[in-house]
Amino acid sequence: MVLFLIPVIFISCFFAYPIAAILWNGLQSLDHFNQLTEVLRTPRSQKAIWFTFWQATVSTVITVLVALPSAAIISRMKKRSRKWVRAVITVPFVLPTIVVAGAFEAVFKQLGIDNGPLSLHHTSWAIILAHVFFNYAVVARTVGSFWSGLDYRVEEQARLLGANKWQAFWQVTFPALKPAIYASAVITYLFSFTSFGIILVLGGPRKATLETEIYRHAITRSDFQSASSLALLQLIAVLLLIVVSTRLERGKPAPKSISYRSSEQFSLKFRLTNWTFVSMFLGGPIMTLFLRSFSVGDGYGLSHYQALAYRVPQLPATALNAILNSLIFATVATFIAVAVGILASLQIVNGKPGLRSLFDLGLTLPLGTSAVTIGFGILIALDEPPFDLRTSWWIVPIAHALIGTPFVVRTMVPALRHINPKIREVAATLGASPHQIRRVIDLPIAMRGALVGAAFSFAVSIGEFGATSFLPRRPETLTAPIAMFRLLSTPGDLLRGQAMALSVILALIVATTVVVIESTKAGSEGSF
Repeated sequence: MVLFLIPVIFISCFFAYPIAAILWNGLQSLDHFNQLTEVLRTPRSQKAIWFTFWQATVSTVITVLVALPSAAIISRMKKRSRKWVRAVITVPFVLPTIVVAGAFEAVFKQLGIDNGPLSLHHTSWAIILAHVFFNYAVVARTVGSFWSGLDYRVEEQARLLGANKWQAFWQVTFPALKPAIYASAVITYLFSFTSFGIILVLGGPRKATLETEIYRHAITRSDFQSASSLALLQLIAVLLLIVVSTRLERGKPAPKSISYRSSEQFSLKFRLTNWTFVSMFLGGPIMTLFLRSFSVGDGYGLSHYQALAYRVPQLPATALNAILNSLIFATVATFIAVAVGILASLQIVNGKPGLRSLFDLGLTLPLGTSAVTIGFGILIALDEPPFDLRTSWWIVPIAHALIGTPFVVRTMVPALRHINPKIREVAATLGASPHQIRRVIDLPIAMRGALVGAAFSFAVSIGEFGATSFLPRRPETLTAPIAMFRLLSTPGDLLRGQAMALSVILALIVATTVVVIESTKAGSEGSF
């Protein structure tokens, strides 16, 4: 029982307490109502609030529209082909957001649309394009997996009764797909709503959202009261989105056996057109990033990669040290996330009903909460004894583990719930204690889910930027995403080239992690 207190203590100290500090600071401003209204009435704040909702809405609608064709094709693929296609389109989603922003900066530079009348530099459409790129896999994978489990015989019956292909789709298939489409749309909206790195780099000072305004007030101006007021508003909005997402997820019926998958394939023209678009849209920025990292003057070379070993004035340490720090932080964060996630997952599956719900909710909230909010909460809460950890080396992997733990839980719990209870009953009959049953039966079976969660946690930590941007910036705590942001924020082709090289290294690490995830997954096609 003592071990199960570890997740409670971890979440309470490093999530609940910092969030409570934000709420307290935000509610304190309610006592000074004029100050709160003054923050919210400023033209900049109102513009940021409007733009936050507007860009998230437009990004979501466009993402759903452009990803549905891929979801349709994926649904009719064979399992082996589907696995690798899903892996490829997932790479943009797990890329660090700062890398995504850097990739689109490189594309704009390559196409000559970074200045002039057709410039996309620091525009709304630059942000929306990056969000569609980043969230494409959410819709394609979620809807495609759900679609593959639908009974296509119903659509075939409609065709036999005289409906053409499009009538059968809109009247039969589309209504059945609505739960999955709505669920993926809410997730996409949440990710776009809480986007930080993409907004900060591609939007610049002219395109601010709640995320970047919290950062500006807290870090640039040291105005924690105003930042808390905006964070409180954002927390309310995010909480509502999480509630909607949870209800849609619970209301989404489980897809039927994929034995009903139709053998009919889409036309070759449709598939070629779709995959050509996907290759250009998803592969173009990554390929441009790769080429730009080797571009030196009028030719190509390794100068930008070699420069990573030398410190520039914009960084407290070399970019190479930042990469090493990120790898160390990710490894430590992964171990913490797996340890906490395993204990929490066992309690969610085997604990009492009340405790199950408490653990499930407590470990899900960090997944939906903005990393910027978490980082800001740590900044204002863990600044005095007994939790004065802001200057501690450990606060970075702890913050990363906090964000990664929900991934471990969400992959382990389904695996544990699929264990045949009769196996546990037989073990208990033979004299095994509950502890022995968990250790000998539950953990070995659920270990594959733990490995997938660990890989996700590692990828999240490698690219984490939002929370880390609020933590102390010293040589020993400098991470690769922070270094890349500083390099991108400073004019100069040499610094930009180093940022591109750093981005390629991060992208390769994340791509390798995706391959590990897809190779390890037990084959649960119904989840992202």
